[in-house]
Amino acid sequence: MSRIGKSPVTLPSGVEVQIGAGSIAVKGPLGQLVQTHPAYVAVEQGSGQLQVKTVEDSIRARAMSGTLRALVANMVTGVSKGFERKLNLVGVGYRAQAQGDKVNLSLGFSHPVEHKMPVGIKVETPTQTEIVLKGIDKQVVGQVAAEIRAYRPPEPYKGKGVRYSDETVVIKETKKK
Repeated sequence: MSRIGKSPVTLPSGVEVQIGAGSIAVKGPLGQLVQTHPAYVAVEQGSGQLQVKTVEDSIRARAMSGTLRALVANMVTGVSKGFERKLNLVGVGYRAQAQGDKVNLSLGFSHPVEHKMPVGIKVETPTQTEIVLKGIDKQVVGQVAAEIRAYRPPEPYKGKGVRYSDETVVIKETKKK
């Protein structure tokens, strides 16, 4: 087994787990998530903990045990605390405005860009140059953040574009004669 797969996932109070054949459902105060898993990996529930076990001794079972443990830990964190991703807009005239389940972006194009949020993702704009994405599924929150960033990724000469709040952009020096 992988080293990550051996460590148990502790369940906080208010989180319920239902283990079925080939799937695991985690329900908490923020919502419910379901994850399927292959037959060569099993999840066992103990006293306030979840343990991922390999059913067969193979390389893919050992690899999948660590992957499944990480996915289950993210599910437990998501339904109890939730996930958040912050984006910053750097550039003159770059603006963002949240309207319900959409975010309107003004990124220097000749037209405004409108991005529709998937189900379960909430968007906020505390200022015109900040976007905050919140949700219970870590993968979906990260994917939406990547899609918004892909409209105008940060360029290396002035640093203009959409960037993650914790991202550092290395500025290149301009060409000299």
